[in-house]
Amino acid sequence: MNAQEVDDFMREKVIVAWSGGKDSALALYEVLNSGSYEVLELLTTVAKDHDRISIHGVRRVLLEQQTKALRIPLEEMFILKGASNAEYEDKLLEMLKRHRDNGVFSVVFGDIFLEDVRKYREHLLAKAGMNGFFPLWKKETKQLARKFINLGFKAIITSVDSHVLGKDFAGREYDETFLSDLPANADPCGENGEFHSFVYAGPPFREKVAFKKGEITLRDNRFYSCDLLPA
Repeated sequence: MNAQEVDDFMREKVIVAWSGGKDSALALYEVLNSGSYEVLELLTTVAKDHDRISIHGVRRVLLEQQTKALRIPLEEMFILKGASNAEYEDKLLEMLKRHRDNGVFSVVFGDIFLEDVRKYREHLLAKAGMNGFFPLWKKETKQLARKFINLGFKAIITSVDSHVLGKDFAGREYDETFLSDLPANADPCGENGEFHSFVYAGPPFREKVAFKKGEITLRDNRFYSCDLLPA
């Protein structure tokens, strides 16, 4: 083996839980930047009925353009509207066990401080004989938000919780002005679900993801969503 082959062999193989948003993008950056991991693919849950990323609501076509810009393979897990937790978990475990059998033992997540979410993920991973890796865990969210911006990442706000933020926050750029306009009760990284985002440029991207903003609608009588359209 030459030096590069030895280096590649020594790096741990991982997959990244990918939402298309800023936290998963920053977690991916940290993993790639460490030099200790080889990212085999990005794993995204897609709402089959709507052909969009679950929760974030971004069109699947933009998700695929995003991962092409990252030059990392994408694996999509399709879930029907109304699917039970048991159905979701069964599908996920089937997928995870396949990766484990291929020598992958860790999944990367962009979670920051929600203990119950981490415990749930680790419980599922344990069933598959795998571990979770949380590179952003317990880091101060104001610092993470500014690090994301200062690194040159670009993201657009795709959804906001109207119980915390007004309609005018949907469709905005995630930048210093956005952070300064957030009310005191909103986490700068939206860790409590205050908002979700779509990353279209940044250090790991080979090119920007082209899109245009569509209409803003109210979903479930609570969430304002800005539809993003392929340009």
